[in-house]
Amino acid sequence: IVSKNALAYVGAFDFAAYRSLLGSVTLFGVMLCTGRLAPLPPFGPSLLLGLLQTTGFMLLMTLALLGGGAGKVAVLAFTMPFWTLLWARIFLAEQIVGGQWLAILLAAAGLLAILDPLHMHGSMLSKFLAVSAGACWAAATVYAKLLRGRMRFDVLTLTGWQMALGTIPLFIACWTVPQQPLQPEPYFWFALFYSGVLASGLGWLMWMRLLQHLSAGAASLNALAIPAVAVLAAWLEHGERPAPHELLGMLLVALALVLLSYLAAQREKIGEAPA
Repeated sequence: IVSKNALAYVGAFDFAAYRSLLGSVTLFGVMLCTGRLAPLPPFGPSLLLGLLQTTGFMLLMTLALLGGGAGKVAVLAFTMPFWTLLWARIFLAEQIVGGQWLAILLAAAGLLAILDPLHMHGSMLSKFLAVSAGACWAAATVYAKLLRGRMRFDVLTLTGWQMALGTIPLFIACWTVPQQPLQPEPYFWFALFYSGVLASGLGWLMWMRLLQHLSAGAASLNALAIPAVAVLAAWLEHGERPAPHELLGMLLVALALVLLSYLAAQREKIGEAPA
């Protein structure tokens, strides 16, 4: 919601670049204050992670918000648990079992209902951008998990450097693509602080730390509350009432998310049970 509102005051490319830069500066500030400022980790892996997690996700998500409602974009972007399950199955050999297949089918049906491919209209591009943002984030999640199995790295250092590297293409884009002029209103500064420091900087650091202790699929389940909150807030603040087919799709996606969460909780109970 905050990012959607901010686009009234700044161009999409500019906002994505500014919030990423502020997030990177925040992380380097934390490194400096904690005495953990370190050189760039291996360049290739850091760059690829930055292109996926910062450049790709940030750009796709921001562009999706330009043409779509905040609630709908949040639901589509936060289909990341399903993309994560698929990518983790391919690249990490994490098994998709039992009810997870049902959850994936429910999510796929929900996506089709929201996208409504039989009735193409102006917001279709926004929907595909939002889905692509979720797939991009999931790819970054799986790649970060893959890196952890291949090399030793400090989570804070890798997160800060990947964000710094991923910010560079965003600035190239905002320098080359004509956009609306910046309006430095108070809300813009609030949105930049919230999105840059809290959501991008500290939020992504917490996410990377979570990946240290959970499987890629299980970690992605911790973000499931975000789309529900976003839909409710968009309805209350912007009057974004979903069309019937969109509401059906959102409910199917929500049901799939709840099912995945339940299955994860059951596996955790089994894992903690005494032998």
